[in-house]
Amino acid sequence: MTVAPARVLLLAVGLLGATGCQSLGLEHPPTAPRSLPTIASPSAVPSPKARTSGNGAALTEAQAQAALITETDLGAPWSATRGAATWRDGMLKSTVAGPCQRLLDVLYTDELLGGPPRAAVGLDDADTGAQLRYQIGGRTPQDTDRTLAWLATMPRDCARFSARAGQDVTQDVQVFDAPLPEVGDARQGLRVVLTAHPPTGEPTVLTLDVAAVRVGEDSFALTNGGLGDVANEATQAAVQVGALRLADVRKQGRAQV
Repeated sequence: MTVAPARVLLLAVGLLGATGCQSLGLEHPPTAPRSLPTIASPSAVPSPKARTSGNGAALTEAQAQAALITETDLGAPWSATRGAATWRDGMLKSTVAGPCQRLLDVLYTDELLGGPPRAAVGLDDADTGAQLRYQIGGRTPQDTDRTLAWLATMPRDCARFSARAGQDVTQDVQVFDAPLPEVGDARQGLRVVLTAHPPTGEPTVLTLDVAAVRVGEDSFALTNGGLGDVANEATQAAVQVGALRLADVRKQGRAQV
């Protein structure tokens, strides 16, 4: 699902610094799918002079924080998170024999880009209970590209498998390729659907949108997850806003050197 023109207009206004309606207006239910238009570059984000840290990350700590998206970018009903969702331990902390365990591990630890992030933020959708976790990566472009290449193999190598959550719950896991907006220099999106089958009671379905994007020397990743379905519209918007903001933060840093 893509961002409707009216919502894109709100995005452009919000990124240009207008007050009062700085949001994408991602209310529920989402509008009918439409093509995702190109959004103008956002306004400058104040940041200190850029420097390269010892771990290969090109952003300063202040720049990494400035590059994070906020609840204002997504609009109602998104708000600052109140803590990790209960389904994170209940369903993502699971095991499987073989290479697909790595995918479950990075989803549970929230280290999609292969290591602790430089900066991260969590947002909650009060209407659906979905949770979006967004992070600025701290790895080199080469490491990021290797991670993106690995993620791209998941819909083929781990298209469907069974995992165990606890001793008595079996999960059916499906992994699909998911398109992302044409932003940044390299990107990969996935949709992961986990269906838990407890010994008694009805199955529980967890859906996760996963996205990782490299923008020049820097990168970001996000997961948008919730029980049942999740609004892919929010994922698409977060990816597009995040890429624009990250590029702008780097641009401002170079200008101040």
